[in-house]
Formats: sequence, structure tokens, C-alpha cells
Amino acid sequence: MAYPDENTLIRVTQGDEAAFAALYNHYKTPALRFTVSLLKDEEEAENMVQDVFIKIWVRRTQIKPDYNFNSYLFTCLRNMAFDHFKKLEKNEQLRKHYMEAIRVAGEDEKEEAERRLSVVQAAVESLSIKRRQILKLNIEEGKSYQEIAEFLRISKNTVKNQLVKAKQILREKVDLATI
Repeated sequence: MAYPDENTLIRVTQGDEAAFAALYNHYKTPALRFTVSLLKDEEEAENMVQDVFIKIWVRRTQIKPDYNFNSYLFTCLRNMAFDHFKKLEKNEQLRKHYMEAIRVAGEDEKEEAERRLSVVQAAVESLSIKRRQILKLNIEEGKSYQEIAEFLRISKNTVKNQLVKAKQILREKVDLATI
């Protein structure tokens, strides 16, 4: 007599939990061995076997006791494993797509930063020599108005006025270039 017999399957279809437990206990080890051979991952195989048996219990009324349950079970496991592989492949493709999008975005940001820097450099180069000198002393060297005034032998107010004008011109040129 092939196990499970037709009577056990009939009892499972009627909701007999003891019959289902017997069915599960009979097939658990071979089902797990089969699934591990496909997946090469014991933990995932155990989850898959559990999922298949849950589905069998949920759909127990659809079981045909006179059909080959063994074939049914292993076909379900095989199909579930194939679905798992498809899902893994899709996830890998999504990950690659995401990484490529990040790389492209990084390149775009780098290009944008380089473009902004060249706009600022061009705007600075368009300033008069004196304004450019005052601006560089203030920004690049961190000198105060007083230090710049003493270094260039001009008044502190002149330094202040030239910096205000230089920054205003730069703001306008950079704003125009970003439009």
C-alpha cells in the first residue's frame, strides 16, 4: 500500500488535522531534501516546504485523493523554487538598476558642480583686477577689511564697498548662468 493511502487524503480534504499531520510527517524529510537540492539553501528550503504544506492545507478541498499526491507535492515544490529563482533574478536586476541610477546621479551631480564652479570662476575673472584682488584676499586668504586696507593702502570703506560690489556682480552673473 502506497503511503499516504487514498483514505488519508480523503480525511485531509475533510479537514482532519491528524491525517494532515501524518501526511506532513511522511513527506517532510523527502520534500526538504528535494528542495535543498534545488535551492542549495537549507533555511530557505525549510521555509518553502512549510509554505507548500500551508497552501496544501488551505486548498485541501481541491486535493484529488485518487491522483498521485507525491507528484503533486514535488511539482508544487519545484514550481515554488522556480518562482523563488525568478524573484531573486528580478531583485538582482533591480539592485543593478538602482546602483546604475546612483552612479549616473553622482556623475550628473559632479558635472553640475563642475559647471557651477566654472561659472563662478568665469564671474570672478570678469571682475576688475582690484575687485578680484580684494575678493581673493578676503575669501581665499581670510583677511579682514582692515588687513586688506592696510595691505593695499586703501581705506577700509573702499575695501567694504568693493567687496559688496564684487559679491553683487558675482551673484547676478551666477544667477543668470543658472537660468
